[in-house]
Amino acid sequence: MDKVQVIILGITSTPGGSAYGLILKEIDSNRRIPILIGSPEAQSIAFEIEGVVPPRPMTHDLIRNIIDNFDLPLSEVFIDELNEGTFHAKMIFESEDIQIDCRPSDAIAVALRLHVPITINKDIMDEATNNPQFDEFNQNEELQNPGFKEHVQKSPTKRIDILQSQLDKAIKDENYEVAAKIRDEIKKLLESS
Repeated sequence: MDKVQVIILGITSTPGGSAYGLILKEIDSNRRIPILIGSPEAQSIAFEIEGVVPPRPMTHDLIRNIIDNFDLPLSEVFIDELNEGTFHAKMIFESEDIQIDCRPSDAIAVALRLHVPITINKDIMDEATNNPQFDEFNQNEELQNPGFKEHVQKSPTKRIDILQSQLDKAIKDENYEVAAKIRDEIKKLLESS
């Protein structure tokens, strides 16, 4: 099964503002597809991209922490199915025998936090980009947001900066247990880049 890698091009609000369109762009072309996501997932994705650290971990932060603490490296997020206009995804772990079905929005929010690739089945990309209902996303150059794309591509460095400031605060507050965990996460990110 052929896969293509995508990046997040942007998030747009839908008419009425009750949902959002997460715009994914194929890395090696201008093809893009929108995935309809809810407000909480849009907020979670936007927080991670913008480097906003909530006072308490959000659900996707919790999932990242569980994956990290149980040492189950996530290798990719794979959008593997399009069924009656609804996209489906899997979180694929390095052992390959562990694949967890999930909504694409949740998978992508976790992928951003763990800095893993987002891929899509090539046949689904072909089908979605040849679908007339998605034509406006493939022809409208105004949807391209270079600052957003650039920001996503720089996220590992941004994540390290955020962690470093959290580490400084933990040390200042003499919270050495938290500081040790943050230090280990920084080390892991530096080793993987």
